[in-house]
Amino acid sequence: MSQHTSQLAKTRLDKWLWAARFFKTRSLAKAAIDGGKVHLAGQRVKVSKEITIGDTLQIRQGFDEKVVLVRELSDQRRGAPEAQLLYEETADSRAKRDEQAAARKAAGGMIDRPAQRPNKQQRRQIHRFKNFQE
Repeated sequence: MSQHTSQLAKTRLDKWLWAARFFKTRSLAKAAIDGGKVHLAGQRVKVSKEITIGDTLQIRQGFDEKVVLVRELSDQRRGAPEAQLLYEETADSRAKRDEQAAARKAAGGMIDRPAQRPNKQQRRQIHRFKNFQE
């Protein structure tokens, strides 16, 4: 892998995110970038933005937000052990994610969820209520 990455001076952001296994497909990576879930040095970017080694990315996936430093470039998807060599997550980011995961786990019992799904009559009432609000 190192011989392939040494040739690259820049690579497209969507390809790199896919190769680093943050997203399963390039189209999911593109959708995340377009949706503002990926930032380069604190700024929203376009899908075709070319990144270089040393760039800092903020990637939001679900509840988690990761801050990673680009270590190597690749536009080919390989195994997970090789993909993890492409980036390094900052210590602050890792600590913050662990803290938020613990908070979510602790609050898990506090979230009031209904025991069952609404029946047909209740669904109609919900729809009437939502449409009345608009």
